[in-house]
Amino acid sequence: MNIPPATGRPLMTDREALLRNRARAVSSGLADVLHRFAAAEIQDRLAEINRTFTAPAVVTGFPALWSGLVPGARVVADDPVLDLRAGAHDLVIHALALHWAEDPVGQIVQSARALREDGLFLGVCFGGQTLHEARAALAQAEAEVTGGLSPRILPMGEIRDLGALLHRAGLALPVADQITQQASYRDLFHLARDLRAMGEGNAMAARLRRPTRRAVFARAARIMAENHADRDDPSRIRASFDLVFLTGWAPSESQQKPLRPGSAQKSLAEALNELRNRD
Repeated sequence: MNIPPATGRPLMTDREALLRNRARAVSSGLADVLHRFAAAEIQDRLAEINRTFTAPAVVTGFPALWSGLVPGARVVADDPVLDLRAGAHDLVIHALALHWAEDPVGQIVQSARALREDGLFLGVCFGGQTLHEARAALAQAEAEVTGGLSPRILPMGEIRDLGALLHRAGLALPVADQITQQASYRDLFHLARDLRAMGEGNAMAARLRRPTRRAVFARAARIMAENHADRDDPSRIRASFDLVFLTGWAPSESQQKPLRPGSAQKSLAEALNELRNRD
């Protein structure tokens, strides 16, 4: 078991295995569809902000890919200690890597420190019910075939918990939202190959370190086919990917501030009564 000396808690991620998975994906032809979708969403969000960002940075597990998706940005790896200089950027994008972070709030804190006053942090990661279909099928199959369970799909943060990280990191005006993407695959084995091509294979520190019995995967494939068939083509299966987007700003005196508790000039009941009288 890998245990970090600073906390004494077991590690969630085997960092060496994660880097191997990513390198293997890049060398064999990275499946970048969801990265490109995330980048397009980020560009849409930035287009709605009345500001030109001149010093962007991107934190990612795939620097070569994101350097093309965000032209002119300084692209750095999602290492535990980020290679970002304090106050050097007006925009920091954390791109599809936060779900693997051993210390996600630490990643956001470091990103926030790299921002100038009133700079923008924009993060995107997998969360919510991502791959819940495959998680349930594999768990049921392994329990039936072997009588046990082993970690196979990374635990995913819920949008409320991920959004709370922005406040903990000291960012102002925090917002979290989620987009669900449904993908269609021939079968569970096709899904597994695509996950490997995305660099999203099992890199959990507590993963099973010996080969899984073929009967487990065969049973899981049948469960997926029975319970999660694609509505448009029942001969295929579907898998869900929830992309959670996190937005926060480096604090600035120029930003809008919430009113102090008790500073209202009239009660809510009085305001509602006035609206009723107007009608």
